[in-house]
Amino acid sequence: MTFLFKRCTMKLTVKDKDFLTQLRVLLDSKDLSIELKNDGLKRFVLRQNYGEKIESAFGLSRQGVRWRFQRLFNEIYVQAYCTIFWVESYFGTELRQMALEIAKEQITLRKEARKRGHFDDYRLKPAEK
Repeated sequence: MTFLFKRCTMKLTVKDKDFLTQLRVLLDSKDLSIELKNDGLKRFVLRQNYGEKIESAFGLSRQGVRWRFQRLFNEIYVQAYCTIFWVESYFGTELRQMALEIAKEQITLRKEARKRGHFDDYRLKPAEK
């Protein structure tokens, strides 16, 4: 099986988090929607009104909203699943539950460290815990 595997080391930023939070609000209020577009290449698209309300809600131009949406949903989010698919094609799904446990632990540690104002504390080596 051959994969076109694009190395992806993109991290989510605070601006990404703020964008996703605002997007959730606009999706819930039906001001925006996310659809799957298939014109030979499937991808996520953001639909509805791109007027002043949307620009002011995000604090971005329409092009800025489109760019961040494209980056988050069609690059980072989809690439994460491509990576999972690639790993599981070699090792099966047996490791999935362990990976989820590790991810949940890292998220919990990151949140606890953030509350204390020590953003890198969650990265302690196992022997240091």
